[in-house]
Amino acid sequence: MIHPASYYYRLFQVDRPVLEQLVATGLRSGGQWCDLFFENTTYGQLSLRDGAVTSGGLHTDYGVGIRILSGEKTGYAYSETTRLPDMMEAARAAAAITRNPVQTGGHLTEKEVAELFKAAHDKADSYVPAEENGGRTVKRFYPGEPNPAADRYPARIPWRETSPAAYVSFLERLEKAILSKDQRIVKVLANLAWQVTDVLMFNSLGELKYDTRPLGSVSATVIFEQNGRRENQTLSKSFRCGVEMLSDNLIREMAGEAVRDIDARFEAGRPAGGQMSVVMGAGASGILLHEAMGHAFEADFNRKGQSIFSGRMGSRIAAPCITIYDDATIRGNRGALNYDDEGVPGQKTAMVEDGILTSYLHDRISARFYGVSPTGNGRRESFRYAPIPRMRATYMDGGTCTKEDIIASVTRGIYVDQFANGQVKIGEGDFTFFVKSGYLIEGGRMTRPVKDINIIGNGPRALADITMVGNDPTIDDGAWTCGKEQSAPVSCGIPTVLVSSLTVGGE
Repeated sequence: MIHPASYYYRLFQVDRPVLEQLVATGLRSGGQWCDLFFENTTYGQLSLRDGAVTSGGLHTDYGVGIRILSGEKTGYAYSETTRLPDMMEAARAAAAITRNPVQTGGHLTEKEVAELFKAAHDKADSYVPAEENGGRTVKRFYPGEPNPAADRYPARIPWRETSPAAYVSFLERLEKAILSKDQRIVKVLANLAWQVTDVLMFNSLGELKYDTRPLGSVSATVIFEQNGRRENQTLSKSFRCGVEMLSDNLIREMAGEAVRDIDARFEAGRPAGGQMSVVMGAGASGILLHEAMGHAFEADFNRKGQSIFSGRMGSRIAAPCITIYDDATIRGNRGALNYDDEGVPGQKTAMVEDGILTSYLHDRISARFYGVSPTGNGRRESFRYAPIPRMRATYMDGGTCTKEDIIASVTRGIYVDQFANGQVKIGEGDFTFFVKSGYLIEGGRMTRPVKDINIIGNGPRALADITMVGNDPTIDDGAWTCGKEQSAPVSCGIPTVLVSSLTVGGE
């Protein structure tokens, strides 16, 4: 949702001259770059337990973050008010962190402001023509104001204007639909969370960007009991849209997923462990792509030499059948962004094309270091944090194989499609993931159900060991949250793929 600029000016009690004064104050103290990130977020949450909605909450977070860059130094400070004296104090604090002399002079004249902005623009290297850069155009300046017609997350029914009674009714109907699916269900725990975030961004290039980001999430934990044994199923759905997401269709979809493969869960056992082929199911298996591989493509890890992919740009890292994207352009997706948190337009970035590493994920700092354009991956948890390179919607493109052909090619292995928690070492790329459910593959057929096993491997090696890619690419709509230093909503996806060799921790 994109309101007129006047909406954001009123909300944050600023105007263009105030924004310019604030940035100029940061530049006056010796900064080469200064940007402002204003945020107003409304959070709402309701929980259903034991057949009734028993808890909930509503709160607002409001403030501005100010970043100043000076050489390799970054100064960051924030204010929880937008009173001009408080914001000026935050700007001076950010300047002090960069160890530049803090200027405490009074109001800058229009001429002084203009001169500071011109100097910052000249230093920013905002556009490098292709003929001067080996045939590559580098863009770092994004003029113009946001276009409401290009909004990637319109909300037809606003969260802030809807009665909580509608949310209570939805959770009650969801519980009833789930309970009707199976007599073994003994408890349903359901949760609805929503937030709406207004942001206003301005920087020393004079770029002004603003945005209103809705996000709704529904989750449920369903507990089953059979012959004294208990199993549980956890599911979630999350979209950047309005209250219209709380539909009868969503209830039917979640109720169906709640009982999916539950019979197999009760029958499942742990298989013999060892080195074997692993078929990863389409959709939610993309969490392994995100964790074990995607983080290693983030440019800050590579710039610092911490990633296994550092210095490998242009190298073959996977089979020619593999293309991996990080994408902010999927309408209504949890990872969608009109603009990142530095005001760079959201875009679709091919990290791996036909097996070749073609791009890292950049914020403005890493883009300047590498001499490329930002990819729109500068993200932050809130105005209290400086932006860093983060993923959005990370997924693998589809191939030519069918799921059935992939399974038929495996003599001995496992099929997995539901992952729980895992651990990843970015530098080495080593990972361990817990698999909630799957199937043993014997002689090209899925046979016995399995559960409670670990998948152990190395991200880059697993990527290189993908030998078959399915024609069923699926982006999972779960409420995925990435926790790299800060929390950020993301999504992930993958087609059915065959990893020729991973370690399976079983009996």
